[in-house]
Amino acid sequence: MGQTALLVIDAQNVYALEQSPLRVPEFDASLARINRLIEGFAARGKPVIYVRHMHRADGSDAGRMFDFAGTPEPVSFVEGSFEADYVPGLQIVESGLHIVKRRYSAFEGTELEVILRSLGVNRLAICGYMTNFCCETTARAAHDKDYFVDFVADATGAPDLGPDFTQKNIIAAVSAKLSAGFARVFSTEGEIGELC
Repeated sequence: MGQTALLVIDAQNVYALEQSPLRVPEFDASLARINRLIEGFAARGKPVIYVRHMHRADGSDAGRMFDFAGTPEPVSFVEGSFEADYVPGLQIVESGLHIVKRRYSAFEGTELEVILRSLGVNRLAICGYMTNFCCETTARAAHDKDYFVDFVADATGAPDLGPDFTQKNIIAAVSAKLSAGFARVFSTEGEIGELC
């Protein structure tokens, strides 16, 4: 029988900065739930894996990330920039592992799967930012790689996409889609209860 690992996806400054177009509403509340998960997993000796999205300043590793519609946009999440750093207040445990990704999925082009297999992991609990991009894409990829997936919905966050598609609606929509065939959806406290 395998074990469960926590993936903390993209807990980076760009989602917390007041002036950022990617600012997540109620960021401090979601970060507090992420930290609760980190503490819960670490206390039980479960792996905690931090994932950060970063690109070279020249965009040579960005592919279609900032050109998906055919019109190039400025490269963001630049290595060494403040916006790409872990957000202050994120709980970093000494036993945590750290990887960098350059696509939405934490599996694409990274060593994540090698790490998970070496640790005997067969279930992933996913939290972080953004709910409907990196978190959802990673959950779907994990399912396709035959991992069990726990999507910790209230420990994810996303910028509002307009008055009819707020963070609350985004989380609800992603949770409904994933629970229909990709993942179990949990609250933070529900996920911690599963670890006991």
